[in-house]
Amino acid sequence: MDKARRDMLKMVASVAGGVALTSMVGNALFARKVLSKTEEAGKVPELPWPYKKLDPVAVAERAYAAYWKGACCYGAFEGIVGELRQQVGFPYTVFPSELFIFGEGGVAATSNLCGALNGAAAAIFLLTGGLEGEKREKAFKIIQELFQFYEQEPLPNYRPKNPKYEIKPSVSKSSLCHVSVSRWCKATGFKAFSPQRKERCGWLTASVAKYTVELLNQYVEGTFKVVHPLPSEVQSCRSCHDKGGALENSRGMMDCNICHFTGKTKHP
Repeated sequence: MDKARRDMLKMVASVAGGVALTSMVGNALFARKVLSKTEEAGKVPELPWPYKKLDPVAVAERAYAAYWKGACCYGAFEGIVGELRQQVGFPYTVFPSELFIFGEGGVAATSNLCGALNGAAAAIFLLTGGLEGEKREKAFKIIQELFQFYEQEPLPNYRPKNPKYEIKPSVSKSSLCHVSVSRWCKATGFKAFSPQRKERCGWLTASVAKYTVELLNQYVEGTFKVVHPLPSEVQSCRSCHDKGGALENSRGMMDCNICHFTGKTKHP
């Protein structure tokens, strides 16, 4: 290869390298600019997130539909936050509701806390809570009212517009999936893994989401109040076993008699 040709190739390579470097720098600057704008636009606000009064029936229907996609916890949360995503937009557009699939069947199908309550409680805290003690306490009061509603009322009390089966309600007297399902099965005669029980939990998810939004609407209106106080039996047990009691060996706000006392068991 003669010198002239070698010089020509060097010059072409140099120009090409310069163009490539310029392109890389340009792309990097453009990406940084876009990222900066994205970060600014997508800055996630602190709790509580903005809440707009929602239609409880629309939320219930969305929750029922979402139940068949991701079960009870996801259904309750998506029923509420999905409506806010549609009505409000950001920041609800960046929140992955799929996170709450973990709560299916009382957390990963272990039948602990009812998934519908789990998802609804998360939504309540997202919309009313925060690190500050006052915000936390307000959110807790709403959540506690929801739990007592769940334990004391015959549920489900919302019938979806297009149900798969007709469902009869029952009173759970517990926030636990295990107890809630078992008492419903005993009251209706259906099996725990029957399609009717799945439908029941779909209705229940809708019922919980609906009542949650009713409570949130009251909260923003300034009319929220507790209408399902702890039963007197629970208060009696707590007076001895809970904080400040003679024994102070327990924590809980559920109906104690469901699990601890039977006709053959006497209070110590």
